[in-house]
Amino acid sequence: MRRSSPPSAPGTIVDVRDLFFNVPARLKFLKSKPTEAGAVYDVALRVALANPELRLTVTHDGRRVHTYLPVRDREGRARATFEDEDLQRVEASHGSLRVLAMLGAPERARSGTRFLHFFVNGRPVQDVKLARAVTFAYGSVVPPGRFPSGVVYLELPHDEVDVNAHPQKREVRFARGAALYEGLTRALAKEL
Repeated sequence: MRRSSPPSAPGTIVDVRDLFFNVPARLKFLKSKPTEAGAVYDVALRVALANPELRLTVTHDGRRVHTYLPVRDREGRARATFEDEDLQRVEASHGSLRVLAMLGAPERARSGTRFLHFFVNGRPVQDVKLARAVTFAYGSVVPPGRFPSGVVYLELPHDEVDVNAHPQKREVRFARGAALYEGLTRALAKEL
């Protein structure tokens, strides 16, 4: 069993440079610089949304791209991240599921789920069914294929989530998936 290292002290700086310079097998699979930079920005965004207490600065080629300042809670981080959106806070529960969501207005819904982020027990995940459950909660005001911007934090018992469903841990498997998706839709629909 591997021991985890202790958390870093406040003020710790992590600087990553030339990550694959001596690993040609990985280097050949890298995409263009803008594409790879975008992937790094997405990872930084997910880390910031999951950890509102962190100060996170992202630089690229010596230029500051974004700074996430520490905030009091998840809602504060969501509002700071989606400052152009009028987010509606929804806090609800359904059975063992607890939901905290900050979701944008239906008239600003976009195609694709790029601006809709999900966290299950603090872990960032991608799940098209969760995104559909959110749009179903809006009813007919969000057209099919469009999704609101925002963040949805789900908390449920650990034994109801399998985090080993995907090698990159971006996808999870739910013990009672259908009930969870329905519960999320119902919990959000009451408030939206």
